[in-house]
Amino acid sequence: MSKTALLFAGQGAQVVGMGKDLAEKFPGAKAWFDRANAALGYDLASVCFNGPEADLTKTENAQPGIFLVSWVCFELLKEQVPNLKFDATAGLSLGEFTALTAAGAMSFEDGLRVVRQRGKFMQEACDVTQGGMAAIIGLDEALTREACAEAGVVLANLNCPGQLVISGEAEKIARACEIAKAKGAKRALPLTVAGAYHSPLMASAQPKLQAELEKVTLNTTNVPVISNVNARPHGVPSRITSQLVEQVCASVRWEESMRVLLSQGFTRFIELGPGTALSGFMKRIDKTAPLLNIADAASLEATANALSG
Repeated sequence: MSKTALLFAGQGAQVVGMGKDLAEKFPGAKAWFDRANAALGYDLASVCFNGPEADLTKTENAQPGIFLVSWVCFELLKEQVPNLKFDATAGLSLGEFTALTAAGAMSFEDGLRVVRQRGKFMQEACDVTQGGMAAIIGLDEALTREACAEAGVVLANLNCPGQLVISGEAEKIARACEIAKAKGAKRALPLTVAGAYHSPLMASAQPKLQAELEKVTLNTTNVPVISNVNARPHGVPSRITSQLVEQVCASVRWEESMRVLLSQGFTRFIELGPGTALSGFMKRIDKTAPLLNIADAASLEATANALSG
């Protein structure tokens, strides 16, 4: 019996034009973009479709924008494949909110509004800290943790074998990159980001996010949703809140999350939202895992055909 997991894109996947062809081709998609604009009180759809890139890249727009486009991909998949059955969801950082919403933990409007506020709170934390991030390529986790400890930064994302992301004060990140290279990293690349996500420098966003989540009605999920914080399924609604708050500063344990699903017999993974980063990670975690994705009209058609075939 095949088991399907839906994977939802995280921040960094944004690209000007995302969702535009879906809204033009599918009335159902346009309705979701209109609904999002109404919920937020500004034209997020136009930022997604037309940019400018500087506006779309702002955390407070990128996070709800990726959530929205990923959600539209999810809704169109259900429309195109009415008998679609999925058995778990997961999402990278911001994508965890989309994964939870798709699994019934909160309403679309609540999810979108919380993600918009989360982006705003994280941007505020970035503005008052001098933070940065870097990708460490080709160094194992133990040696990367050593480099982090020596430089005074943290491991932010454990994405897949050979690709880890570190986070912390900008000057310490530069030092950590030097140490990582000395320990054998193939590359240590500073990332173009607003600040030090998934590090203690984001702590000021946590109480604000907690207050926003407490305004939302959270439900028990109707399928397991893997938490970034511990790579295990979310539990009761109160625990969902605490883990989403914790996640702002905690490491994203993505590789471990995918290995949990693989160990449970999941045999199909569908990435939803802009880009194909999660599919790329999965190819390095298990190159035999069947992958599909939906980011635009062409990939929607291809995935619908594969599932209906």
